[in-house]
Amino acid sequence: MTWRGTVDWLRARADDVAAAMLAAMFAAFLLQIVTRYVFNNPLGWTQELCVTAWLWLVFWGSAFVLGEKDQVKFDLLYYAVGARTRRVFALVSAVALTAGFAASFPATLDYITFYKIKKSAMLGIRLDVVFSVYALFAVAVIVRGALRVIHILCGGDVDEPSEVPGT
Repeated sequence: MTWRGTVDWLRARADDVAAAMLAAMFAAFLLQIVTRYVFNNPLGWTQELCVTAWLWLVFWGSAFVLGEKDQVKFDLLYYAVGARTRRVFALVSAVALTAGFAASFPATLDYITFYKIKKSAMLGIRLDVVFSVYALFAVAVIVRGALRVIHILCGGDVDEPSEVPGT
């Protein structure tokens, strides 16, 4: 399998995981509606499952499903300047984002591992497991940012998404 084929396969599996989380969240939501309004006996764990699945869905999707073109950007000034200045803007923003996430990563891991002593209220899931998705997200941002910096420094087009995995 080629590099591109491997990336496409991994992206499809990431989409599958996101779809499964969305399905679980929706099923728990429907179960909560039925038990609350039909049987007048609400379930507490469904709300916790929805919140946890939403947390995972947001960070998982941002890390592995959304591409560069899907990200929110404030580019009014960016497109008002010339190509050379856009390249500088793109490089500075990629370096700043990558450096910021890289600098905060040790503290992030420390905070997540601290939560191994606590569990969620209803499902009893250790909170380090619940919040570990943020570490995956941070690693993905660091890797994608570093690849973006390399792409820009090697003369790649800054206005089009690069061939960076996950974009």
